[in-house]
Amino acid sequence: MRIAVCDDEQRFRDDIRNHISALYKSLDVIVDSFSDGRELLTRFQTYPYQLVFLDIEMPAMDGITVAKKLREMDPNVYIVFLTGHVEYALEGYEVNALRYLTKPVQEEKLLEVLRYVDKSFESKKQIRFRTDREEYLVSLDELQYIEAQNQYILIHTTNGDYLVRSSMGEYEEVLKGYGFFRVHRGYLVSLGQIKKVGKAECVLNGGITIPVSRSSVKPLKEALYRYLEEEAF
Repeated sequence: MRIAVCDDEQRFRDDIRNHISALYKSLDVIVDSFSDGRELLTRFQTYPYQLVFLDIEMPAMDGITVAKKLREMDPNVYIVFLTGHVEYALEGYEVNALRYLTKPVQEEKLLEVLRYVDKSFESKKQIRFRTDREEYLVSLDELQYIEAQNQYILIHTTNGDYLVRSSMGEYEEVLKGYGFFRVHRGYLVSLGQIKKVGKAECVLNGGITIPVSRSSVKPLKEALYRYLEEEAF
């Protein structure tokens, strides 16, 4: 998870970072801090965060304004306001704030937020990847198939395609256990997207046809049956 802490007072930034470090002993959690909302917005354009702790009262640009701009860039980012004044809570409804935490932040309240976000990510089953220009976070429900293209792979989703410098084998390992099957040397397909399996191809939602190697047809059908049985319960 990528977390940003934005507060013009360093002691509050350090306080949040220290709490998160104590609660989250994981290399998968990255915490960056910012003293100015404008710096956060600039960084967010090319390096988006999933969770942002945002001080409301900042001199250059207040937290509500920053939150509105964050929402324009990513409607799904979790925003937690930091404030010493509860009366600001009503303004937070405009940007769908997840929660308000009063400063100094209590560790148990922070833990509640982190647990909630963790569970939400688990239910959404998302994958993070980076193109040559930007980093993206995509729900596995949106991922249709992955296609090998020399030293790159092309990730096809219901909302667009993304060219990533990586190998098919790497993503096959990452997506293991999430309902994806290597139907061909150059294709990794979401079982949930398959509508029909033929003798040498499979048809996905939207009529997309993907080649299936001869040796993969039977294992694909078996994997698809298992997947459908699991999804039924």
